[in-house]
Amino acid sequence: MVHRGHVKNGVVVLDEPVPLPEGAEVRVEIVEGTSVAREPQPPATLYDRLKPVLGKAKGLPPDAAQNVDHYLYGHPKQ
Repeated sequence: MVHRGHVKNGVVVLDEPVPLPEGAEVRVEIVEGTSVAREPQPPATLYDRLKPVLGKAKGLPPDAAQNVDHYLYGHPKQ
């Protein structure tokens, strides 16, 4: 059974009223060729992409950045 509709303010609105039972599983497919042109979003900055992990490392030695190869691979300290 196919019911047609459109998206309005981020919500799917059916063109015809349909009595759907509460909790009914539905599938929404985008009809090809009907996409609405969107304003292009600027690419995310490096800061935006790394924001979730910034400041997470705790208890590192003060020279961890300079001697990363020593701490990861056992190379001599610089």
